[in-house]
Amino acid sequence: MPPYAFLKNEFMPLSEAKIGIMTHALHYGTACFEGIRGNWNAEDDQLYLFRCREHYKRLLNSCKLLKIKLPYSIDDLCRMTVELVQKSGYREDVYIRPLAYKSSEALGVRLHDLDDDLLMIVTTFGPYLDVTKGIKCTTSSWRRIDDNMIPPRGKICGLYVNNAFAKTEAIESGSAEAIMLTSDDNVSEGSGENIFLVFDNRLVTPTSNDRILLGITRETVMQLAKDELGIETTERRIDRSEMYMADECFLTGTAAHVTPVVEIDNRLIGDGAIGKLTLELQNLYFDIECGRNKKYIQWCSPVYTNKSVG
Repeated sequence: MPPYAFLKNEFMPLSEAKIGIMTHALHYGTACFEGIRGNWNAEDDQLYLFRCREHYKRLLNSCKLLKIKLPYSIDDLCRMTVELVQKSGYREDVYIRPLAYKSSEALGVRLHDLDDDLLMIVTTFGPYLDVTKGIKCTTSSWRRIDDNMIPPRGKICGLYVNNAFAKTEAIESGSAEAIMLTSDDNVSEGSGENIFLVFDNRLVTPTSNDRILLGITRETVMQLAKDELGIETTERRIDRSEMYMADECFLTGTAAHVTPVVEIDNRLIGDGAIGKLTLELQNLYFDIECGRNKKYIQWCSPVYTNKSVG
């Protein structure tokens, strides 16, 4: 069964889904996107989409920033996503990429007087970072973009060149990921993940004022830490040097899941091994997103049943 895409209000084989080279979003980054995980559960013989509604709520908020108007509700978008994955027939972990974009074939820098459209693709997607051994990070020389430049609370395509600079710098320096600082030198986030530190079994993470994307995995982990482990998360400004003194560190994101960080800027975090709290949260998160923890099954949308999208 070939993979399918959704484009111009219809489903079609991915190989037939094309856009023109004059498309405005291609030239100016006038688009926004989401990444949704589909996790295969062999015991249930089921593919679960994780927190589909929350992703589409954020997509529609990103659309507001770009003056993109879509003719779909959150319910519509969730149903369309389930249908797309069903048509593609995957029975393994997948990644769904919905992208709302300025579809006019026109030149000129602007957001107004342009047509809007939506596309979706689904593909297999292996581990983004090493969640089993932990990773090495480097503080990037590239600063996180300010809200009055491009709002980082939206997943705006053009903004991600900023992240790409940081990611490639980290890889070429021998690290797996970058940690980006704000223009006033506060810790912000990774190139595609939020960051958490652990001090004396307490969680600390940057505030929304430090140019972070309000991550869905971030919010999930904060809720799990509180409800399952009785641990509150403090959102506050974090200085760069605090990272070096943390007991534990981990990154969160749809692609990254919960990824332990064992070294930053050639300094071991804690004893250089995956921390106890990090491992607890990682195991909790994996069980929930794969539909194995039925207490949170409302966050999981089954693909291969007639159940309504959750």
